[in-house]
Amino acid sequence: MTSKDTPTPEMLAQRRAKYLTGLLWHVGVFVIINAFFWVLDLTVGQEGLNWAFWITLFWGLALAFHALAYYVDGRQVETRKAAEYLAEDRRREATSR
Repeated sequence: MTSKDTPTPEMLAQRRAKYLTGLLWHVGVFVIINAFFWVLDLTVGQEGLNWAFWITLFWGLALAFHALAYYVDGRQVETRKAAEYLAEDRRREATSR
């Protein structure tokens, strides 16, 4: 990885803000659409919980993974691991000489 490939703090902040915006849109759409499904299911559907429950459950899991991806990316795991692997390779190369 060369210095021109290394993202600047500004680039990282921009990327994180973009991911947050995507996550917030996902949450908003989730709430609005699922509220509509629940109203529809409870007013038109048969007794008990029907299909709205399953849509909310599986979409909620997808939303949880989206939130987790936002959280993990914010910790810059990929950048840290790449630096660790590079340092390990350099140590191994130095000891083999």
